[in-house]
Amino acid sequence: MAFSFKKLAIPDVVLIEPKIFGDERGFFAEVYKFSEFRQFGIVKPFDQVNYSRSQKGVLRGLHYQLKPMAQAKLIRTVVGEIFDVAVDIRKNSPYYGKWAGEVLFAGNKRMLYIPEGFAHGFCVLSESVEIVYYCTNEYAPEYDRGILWSDSELAIKWPVKDPILSKKDAQLPLLKEAENDFVYEHKK
Repeated sequence: MAFSFKKLAIPDVVLIEPKIFGDERGFFAEVYKFSEFRQFGIVKPFDQVNYSRSQKGVLRGLHYQLKPMAQAKLIRTVVGEIFDVAVDIRKNSPYYGKWAGEVLFAGNKRMLYIPEGFAHGFCVLSESVEIVYYCTNEYAPEYDRGILWSDSELAIKWPVKDPILSKKDAQLPLLKEAENDFVYEHKK
């Protein structure tokens, strides 16, 4: 296998570590391989790939899209370091309102898979960061929603005190006020 998959505290959020093949010339790693992801239950195809650059202290999120344009995301840091967070917003989920977070940086080459029904955000820990994220649906502004990063009920332990926010992100609603059409479906 070219990847190892590790379920986090919220089992639907998965930390993925690619196998690195390296020598004195550099390294090679597969970033995505449908056959291996499928074996782990990640089956939706990726429809859009985004590339983002941010400076130290920037916090982006917590973002999601409503159905039918909901997005699962595969997050990968290319340069720098982030604290990446997924918040379960599926009504009736045993993890509703809970979060899972991981430090992703270019050196560890790990990726975070965040399924539909989760809000996503990250803060930049290095001087700058460049991330690539794969999405299972295209961006659709009319379905774009979010939750305030500092919602006290979520109690996310962000490693930044006074983050740099966009005007939009600074005005997002609390989870209990956010428009949300996700309902947890128990897997058998």
